[in-house]
Amino acid sequence: MPQLLRTTVEDPATVDVTPAEAAAMMRAVFNLFVRWGVNDTQARILLGQPSPSTFYRWKRGDISSVPRDTAWRLGDLMGIHKALRYMFAEPVRAYDWIKKPNAAFAGKSALDRMLAGAPSDITAVRAYLDAERSGW
Repeated sequence: MPQLLRTTVEDPATVDVTPAEAAAMMRAVFNLFVRWGVNDTQARILLGQPSPSTFYRWKRGDISSVPRDTAWRLGDLMGIHKALRYMFAEPVRAYDWIKKPNAAFAGKSALDRMLAGAPSDITAVRAYLDAERSGW
């Protein structure tokens, strides 16, 4: 049976993520970073500041384990990607949106907000996009 990354049992909104699922999300997020134009320094921040050796190992596709915090970040990054793909018919517009100034983030881009470094900064961007889509 695969080992699961567990969060608190009391929180019904949590979802168990297997190491294989976390590795798949990691590969997808690295592809997403290319499309967003995110450099390695920014990518490390978005992934929770793994050591350079761990980061480059992950980037090469050698993903043996993913910390819980990073798995949560990956989930939010994938959620942001999904929301943008729903909102924009043209993929390029969705990928470009991440770096455009936005009044919702005090005139800064969503990427700027996410690069503040806390997991809650990535979650805030995802929540904003989810709220924007909710009226549909």
